[in-house]
Amino acid sequence: MIHGGFHTGQAYLASPDGRDGWAQLFARRGHDVYVPDWPCHGRSPGRENIAALGTQDIASALATVLAAVGPAIVIAHSAGGPLAWWLAEQLPDLVRAVIGVAPGAPANLVPVLPEDAEHVAALAFDQAAGCPVFSPLDQAVVASPAFVREFWANAPRFPAHAFDRYAATVVPESPIVLNERFNIGGKGLALRERAVVAARPILVITGEHDARHPRPVDESLASYLNADFIWLPDLGIRDNGHMLMIEDNSHEIAQVLFDWLRGQGI
Repeated sequence: MIHGGFHTGQAYLASPDGRDGWAQLFARRGHDVYVPDWPCHGRSPGRENIAALGTQDIASALATVLAAVGPAIVIAHSAGGPLAWWLAEQLPDLVRAVIGVAPGAPANLVPVLPEDAEHVAALAFDQAAGCPVFSPLDQAVVASPAFVREFWANAPRFPAHAFDRYAATVVPESPIVLNERFNIGGKGLALRERAVVAARPILVITGEHDARHPRPVDESLASYLNADFIWLPDLGIRDNGHMLMIEDNSHEIAQVLFDWLRGQGI
């Protein structure tokens, strides 16, 4: 289970309101579950070097984990998406399936943005551009509570009464990783062989209150990867945002994932 930016594996281990996380739910289904923290995040060493961390550094570290424990189903959230697509391309025999949870796209699908803070700021509310944010490279990026509320903790299903507990799990992030996520300077993590990635079951699943993942964007990603696409309102599951694994109906969404995996014979 691969977390996204500003997060750690804690997002999969427990919800901020005290319910079991997806790691426990999958383990009860008989899966061996591995929840790594990216380098320089959470339980992993090197936090003092996080400003120098690049997406490729994270991908290579996760490849080492996958080589040790695979074959595996890879679940990836948000900025973990490009990492999962890269793993499926680089280690195709070790990735049985990929579940992308509001996943970032490979850089192939993300417009190249100039390394210009003013230009990027003008696109901050442009969903077609992914609502990008430019991060100066001189230090780690710290997400303020106001930023967290605006970008991740704003859906009706988010457990707002447990916001402080959730905010305590948010960690500083590498500016390089953030800029690469938005393909600033054309430096995002891209695929060379899309067909290699698409040669396994893939699911892209998204909620309706997620400004960076409107339906057309994630549906286009699913089409690019020959993946199944689930827009939760189509199942009658409404009011979710970006943090599907910790929102108040996270167990219901986990059941959607179990049903999809069973349909794939996995």
